Amino acid sequence: MHHDDFFESLNAQFQDALPFVAYRTPNENQVNAVFQHDDTLYETKDLSESGFVFAPFDDASKMVLMPLAASDLECCDAFEGTASEQVNSELVSTSNQKIAYIETIKKAISAIAQTDLKKVVLSRPDYVTKDNLEVFEVFKRLLATYKTAFVYCWYHPKIGLWLGATPETLLKIEGQRMSTMALAGTQVYKGTTEVSWGTKEAQEQQFVTDYIVSNLDAEVEHVSTSERRTVRAGGLLHLQTQISARLGKDYSGLLHIVRALHPTPAVCGLPKAEAKAFILEHEGYNREYYSGFMGELHFKKRQTRNTNRRNVENNVYATVKTVSNLYVNLRCMQVLPSKIALYVGGGITKDSNPEAEWEETVSKTSTMKKVLF
Repeated sequence: MHHDDFFESLNAQFQDALPFVAYRTPNENQVNAVFQHDDTLYETKDLSESGFVFAPFDDASKMVLMPLAASDLECCDAFEGTASEQVNSELVSTSNQKIAYIETIKKAISAIAQTDLKKVVLSRPDYVTKDNLEVFEVFKRLLATYKTAFVYCWYHPKIGLWLGATPETLLKIEGQRMSTMALAGTQVYKGTTEVSWGTKEAQEQQFVTDYIVSNLDAEVEHVSTSERRTVRAGGLLHLQTQISARLGKDYSGLLHIVRALHPTPAVCGLPKAEAKAFILEHEGYNREYYSGFMGELHFKKRQTRNTNRRNVENNVYATVKTVSNLYVNLRCMQVLPSKIALYVGGGITKDSNPEAEWEETVSKTSTMKKVLF
């Protein structure tokens, strides 16, 4: 479908107040969309269905599903938009916000000193006043600006409108193979990925990798981890380790793997249960779908072994694989009446400097604000 028609279909669905999600996976050009036929709010309890899932940070809340059985799929080829200009939007963050956030960071640092807590991720909403947001223009700018991210625009009339560009994969399953990543550490991108990382970041990265591997143990076999590498996400750099495995003989379904991984140390902390309890008690607002996860659930994808189209007889060996691609909902925004909530956070450890952590959240929101103006 040509991209003008594609965006017209999206707009028509939005005007009719019907649920949809449009998204593009990292390093791809094709944008996909799921158009739900009615405005029913479907939920998945065990992630066994086929559809697009949108799940909150706190697993006590509903995981929303747009089921393939009740939807149409569309795609638009090779969308090339223009990236947002590097404008310096005035960064107005009220001093009250700063005082409150720094206060919570100090509480976290002292909890880390006194308990088993090693790391806790603290976040905050940052509001931008804006009427009549051109939703699809912002989506196009996100697509053009964040080529290596999972970029999405998700809407349900009974929940609301969310957009984002996340660098973090929660998990990918193709047939029997699964992969995930450990992501930690942040520094500003200054033209090169050849940078050095401090002990704090390297340690944090190792924590996260070990934690994921030990948590997956019961469900998978043949686990392997890659070398640590520096990856770029927009204007920021992170440390990343790839982790892959095969679903084991005792694999008991996707929900168990998701429970082992979500919420990840990158959005929650370590140990997970203690960090989550600290967040729910002290953060002071409801994250809702920020730092939850979303993506394709049990999509059937046809894969041919032979990429040379002329060699027809080998195409008989095409296999249909069941694929799930889930991403953590980071770098996202929620469109509210007359304002937009941008969500941002950082990992607090015993060595954190509260003022520097605040500054890091400011630089993260400034990269997101650029697509709004």
